[in-house]
Amino acid sequence: MGTHTDAHIVWDWNGTLFHDVDAVIGATNAAFAELGLAPITLERYRELYCVPVPRFYERLMGRLPSRAEWEVMDAVFHRHYTEHRVRCGLADGVEDLLTGWVAAGRSQSILSMYGHEELVPLVEDFGISSHFVRVDGRTGPSGGSKAEHMVRHLDALRGTVDPRRTVDPRRTVDPRRTVVIGDAADDALAALHVGAHAVLWTGGSHGRAGLEAVGVPVVDSLSEAVAEAERLAVSG
Repeated sequence: MGTHTDAHIVWDWNGTLFHDVDAVIGATNAAFAELGLAPITLERYRELYCVPVPRFYERLMGRLPSRAEWEVMDAVFHRHYTEHRVRCGLADGVEDLLTGWVAAGRSQSILSMYGHEELVPLVEDFGISSHFVRVDGRTGPSGGSKAEHMVRHLDALRGTVDPRRTVDPRRTVDPRRTVVIGDAADDALAALHVGAHAVLWTGGSHGRAGLEAVGVPVVDSLSEAVAEAERLAVSG
């Protein structure tokens, strides 16, 4: 890695750092069963998944779920996801990638649409929280876009001092040198919303075709994602 220490990565959690696709599919099918929908395969999920999540259900049902249906499906999904996630772990090579990025003098953070109160202890349990200057999960209702959360995340980063660095990040966390790494089109749209770069990888919730339609780099491994993030951050 080079010496451009003002580069910053905003990592997605679910489907990116945290390899939870099996738990997601299991919980999704449990939610579908509540409305009598047939189970979905991973391939079909990646083909249809979108944000806001009710639109995903619309693609399957032929109509938007009612408010009552959505509340039931959302509650069932999160209950089953919590049960299944204990069997999931970090994506391959994550620890080395996080360590290497910090060793190069750069900063990184997490922004997830997973609930904040659940996210923070989960990251701590994996022993990787020290690699991040900030960890933010979703506050408020689930199912929406990441864009406004990204605005708040970057605003908060400008006021975060990283004890591992002698440079105040308020001067260095610049959207032009910030790269969002995630597994969903919404990650890229959130990055573009704040003027940052994005790299999407194919190991999570979207298939390659859906990711490529956004118009940002798409890769097949997180190591490739970090290499591409370095290139984009350096180029500004």
